[in-house]
Amino acid sequence: MLEFWALTSKGVEELLADEIRQHQGEVVKMTMGVVRFKADLKTAYQLCLWSRLATRILRHLHTEMVDNSTDVYQVASQLKWTELMSVQQSIAIDCVGKHPTIDNTQFGALRVKDAIVDQFRRETNERPNVDRQQPDVRFQVRISNKAFHFLQDFSGPSLHQRGYRFGQGEAPLKEHLAAALVLRSGWKHDQVLFDPFCGSGTLLIEAALIATNRAPGLQRQHFAFEGWPGHRPALWQSLRKEALAAKTELATGLLYGLDKDPQVLQKALRNASNAGVAELITFMEGDATALDVAVSKEPGVIVTNPPYGERLGDLPALIPLYTRFSVALKQHYVGWRLAIITSNQDLLRALKLARSKSYQFSNGPLDCEFSLFELTEKQVQSRNAEAPALFFTESSSFGNRLIKNRKQLKKWAERENIRCYRLYDADIPEYNVAVDWYDGEVVVHEYAPPASVNEDVAQKRLFDVVNQVPQVLGIKPEQMVLKVRERQKGTKQYQALQQQGQYKEVQEYGAKLWVNLRDYLDTGLFLDHRITRQRIQQMAQGKSVLNLFAYTGTASVHAAIGGASSVTTVDMSNTYLDWAKRNFLLNGLHGHQYQFEQADCLQWLTRCQQQYDLIFVDPPTFSNSKRMQDSWDVQRDHVKLLELVKYRLKEGGVVIFSNNKRRFKLDYQALEADGWQVKDISAATLPEDFKRNPHIHVCFELSR
Repeated sequence: MLEFWALTSKGVEELLADEIRQHQGEVVKMTMGVVRFKADLKTAYQLCLWSRLATRILRHLHTEMVDNSTDVYQVASQLKWTELMSVQQSIAIDCVGKHPTIDNTQFGALRVKDAIVDQFRRETNERPNVDRQQPDVRFQVRISNKAFHFLQDFSGPSLHQRGYRFGQGEAPLKEHLAAALVLRSGWKHDQVLFDPFCGSGTLLIEAALIATNRAPGLQRQHFAFEGWPGHRPALWQSLRKEALAAKTELATGLLYGLDKDPQVLQKALRNASNAGVAELITFMEGDATALDVAVSKEPGVIVTNPPYGERLGDLPALIPLYTRFSVALKQHYVGWRLAIITSNQDLLRALKLARSKSYQFSNGPLDCEFSLFELTEKQVQSRNAEAPALFFTESSSFGNRLIKNRKQLKKWAERENIRCYRLYDADIPEYNVAVDWYDGEVVVHEYAPPASVNEDVAQKRLFDVVNQVPQVLGIKPEQMVLKVRERQKGTKQYQALQQQGQYKEVQEYGAKLWVNLRDYLDTGLFLDHRITRQRIQQMAQGKSVLNLFAYTGTASVHAAIGGASSVTTVDMSNTYLDWAKRNFLLNGLHGHQYQFEQADCLQWLTRCQQQYDLIFVDPPTFSNSKRMQDSWDVQRDHVKLLELVKYRLKEGGVVIFSNNKRRFKLDYQALEADGWQVKDISAATLPEDFKRNPHIHVCFELSR
């Protein structure tokens, strides 16, 4: 009996252990992603040929208990490498794990390789070559603080690679995981199996291979053990012949796949043909959210891997997809079982079904849940088989408030010819989001919830928001953008999110402006400063204007449109300064009277010699950007900032100073002692759509 380690994905271990036992292997131990077992050579060969669930089979060579000072080279030197390979064979070493004496896995692999090469030199005066890509023999060392495990790759490249896959869809399942899902679904070989998001067909192909008893390793050209000195070719060939003769028949009309992408379906058909099961699977073009008839009169099993996204921003488009899919199932697939894998539990809520079982799996880097639902008559009726209500009962307060706000603001926006405005801003504390309308598209900002709020509860509420906003506002899910807003510091405030490069032209008070709803945390237009920008436009006629901390230069555009004799725009970010230039060009504004300065505003003020009639200062709340010499805090540093600004202000000039720090307190005493006359214009610059939140910003008019 030899000892082996079978590797697999997290969650497949129990199924793999059962498979090993079916082939007469003796399971010794199971850990995450690994099943250790004992078997004779015949059983080991059979598992390489027949395993549908292992990704690799390793022969265990030696385990050494170690401490924190043990040298892997010394331990590796004790093994008889000359009995495991010949000097003419090339080698590769894999290293997995951590140990205090090993800085990284490459170093660990190098030390084991040195031990092998040095042993061959001592005993044969020759050394084997290293080939990392296609070695004749591959060894692996798995290391920890307690033990070094030395293993020989017995199977070769990952066993999930069956050899039939020609092409794949956007989110393919690996073949061994697809086989595991089919087995966990409880599907019987005489039942119908339907995959309504079939993609390149992997689930259906694996089901066909299981049902017809076809060994998944038969198409493999080479296994690693064929280069092992202990290999028995005659035994191996006899097992291959037995596998070829073991194929059974499966009735047609049992396996169905649906996908709306005809190109992906062509890949699926070719993959099925390569696997030799094309005649067993019916592939159809269609939309899983618009099912109008069951694929079979007899109930069967639906096993599927629908899109589930990896980012929070994917939710707006996916929630309606799951909702419509669920409605279609409840109308046409009563009596069936649904088995669905997803990495996002929020999406399962859109199904509005009670699951009967669930299993945890990993799909590549994603932790997923494989959930089973019995679509019984009772459950379908109790879970609302008709079109879903506008919103869940428990969240109707948010939806009703959004409806109310829109009704109140719509006439005002039309009267003022405003196309971009805030519809909702955490009006209900439990729904801690902001909802902004951008001329037919919507941006939802989720504020980071306080630590006192349970994460699951916060996620559920966000799900409710995402589900309701498109319905209430009458937009498509893809016209909604979801962002998570946290306190931004330093360069994070300039952080790019997706870089889709989609800019949208909007207008306010005669100014055309570019906004970007998807690439950055902010859109390029601070809606709460709309009145402030209008005020600057009205004050700018014939005046020289300076815009500090200018962001995308929207206030500068308003000043130029208002007839300013010159406009200087200063910001530290090249990205936003370029954006400001594009805003000027959009309005046909160009000429030497419009200057753009990329600089730290505080440093720029110390070296600037020019004076201005009107200065707009809207600094960040906090910043510790690497481009700045010191950190910036608006509460701590605003007096120092205005001390610099006063030297740039012409006699009779005006400064408009604003910021968005909650509970900001202007130091009137220090400013008045320095000769400033201060007028609080916060209330006068608060737009109609922000009056629900009067603390959104503070704004002051200063003169000397």
